[in-house]
This record gives sequence, structure tokens and C-alpha cells, in this order.
Amino acid sequence: MNLQEMTLAVCDVARRAGAYIKEERSKFSLESVERKHAHDYVSYVDKGSEQLIVSALRGLLPEAGFITEEGLAGHDAEQMLWVVDPLDGTTNFIHQYAPYAVSIALLQGKTILIGVVYEICADECFYAWQGGGAYLNGKPLHVSSQNIQDALLCLQFPYNSDAYKPVMKRLIDRFYGNVGSIRACGSAAMALCQVAAGRLDGYAEQYIGQWDYMAGSLMVMEAGGQVTDYSGSDDFTQGNSVVATNGVIQQDILETILKVKR
Repeated sequence: MNLQEMTLAVCDVARRAGAYIKEERSKFSLESVERKHAHDYVSYVDKGSEQLIVSALRGLLPEAGFITEEGLAGHDAEQMLWVVDPLDGTTNFIHQYAPYAVSIALLQGKTILIGVVYEICADECFYAWQGGGAYLNGKPLHVSSQNIQDALLCLQFPYNSDAYKPVMKRLIDRFYGNVGSIRACGSAAMALCQVAAGRLDGYAEQYIGQWDYMAGSLMVMEAGGQVTDYSGSDDFTQGNSVVATNGVIQQDILETILKVKR
């Protein structure tokens, strides 16, 4: 497989899904929203986007299985898996609040081969392939070199609020006033891409799915950054937590997470 050619083909798929989402947003009604869990929403747009993506990816690589957020396709014993979030940032989408994105990754074992994230509102296509670097609309990406004192961090609020609220409170208490500033953007995939682009210096979140972080994690690594789970392991692709930074502040964030989780 030529990873570069496959990545560019996946970019086309993501853009097509993005065009569908953008068109549906223009006529979207709140009555179309379903509740999956507390504060976790889905609509026909998520499902329609996933159907479009799955169909197109099957044409590109018939031998691959799927891990998808809405569960419209699955896997058996395939060596390669497409990991798909058809609309990352659904709550943002519902409220017409940027960003929201399509996220597609190709995973082989624990190795991420391809990552594509298409942000719909700004028409930004982030993409990377293993060993090939990371790009935004054709331009190479590189992480920042900011230190922790001046870092702009993204601390997301996962849906599992009961389990994560004590940790989040302590993280904010530790970081607020001791770093440049703190943000939450509502899309894990885009938070990772912003780290890869040097717009954010670090990002941390727990209780997220593989479809949320897989493509964006490759973006960060190929842009010169570092990605681990909350324990500091770089074997993160089967877990539910991610710390992604420019590398300079990785240990600062991991040490703080260790302290607040004790």
C-alpha cells in the first residue's frame, strides 16, 4: 500500500462527508437530536455521515474492518481497521458552535498508519501518514516549543462527568494561573490537530473513544509532538485517555495528572 496515496484518497472521503454535514446543518432541527447517554447526543447526520464514510472506505480497502462511533460497521479478525468518528463535536454541531469535524484513521495492530481530520467550519483538512509528516491543506505542520509557564492547554470535559469531575477540578486548580491559559474546544480530534499545528501546546482528556483520538494522535506525533496515555505509556491506542503535547511540557502534565489522581 502507498500510504501517501491512500491518505489523500481518505482526505477526499472526509471532505465529502464534511460537505454532507455542512448541507444538513443548514436545515437541521433540534427535533432530530437523540440522547445516547447523559449529555451525549447523536442525530441522523452522524449516522448519515458514517454510512457515507464506511461505504467509501470499503471501496478503498475492502480487506479492512471498522471501529466506528455509531456502530454501523464492525470487525472480525482483520489485520487493519478503519477507526471512524463521522462527526466529532456533535454538541458543537447542534449548537452551530465551531469546531466540529470528521475523523478517520487506519490502524494496524497498535500502529496508526493514516490519520485524517477534516474541520468543516474552517474548511481545514489535517492529514498524516506514518513516517510522512503531518499537513494542513498541503502545508507541513510542526508543534510549538512553548514551556509550561506560557503554555496554552486544552482540558476537555468528557461525558463521564461523575468519574472525571474530581480530576478535572484538581487539574484546573493546579494549572489555572500557572500556565498561559486553559481552553476547551469540544472536539478531541480538533484539540489534537491544534497541538500538531502549534496553536495549542498541550491537551489532556480521559474517558474518550478510539474514534475520538486515533487520527489526531498520529497528527501530533508526525508533527514532532508526543502522545501518551494518562499513565505516561506510549502504548495508548487501546485505551481511553490521551495526553498530547509539543513534547517540551509532556512530563509537566503527566506529573500533574499523577498527583491529582492519587
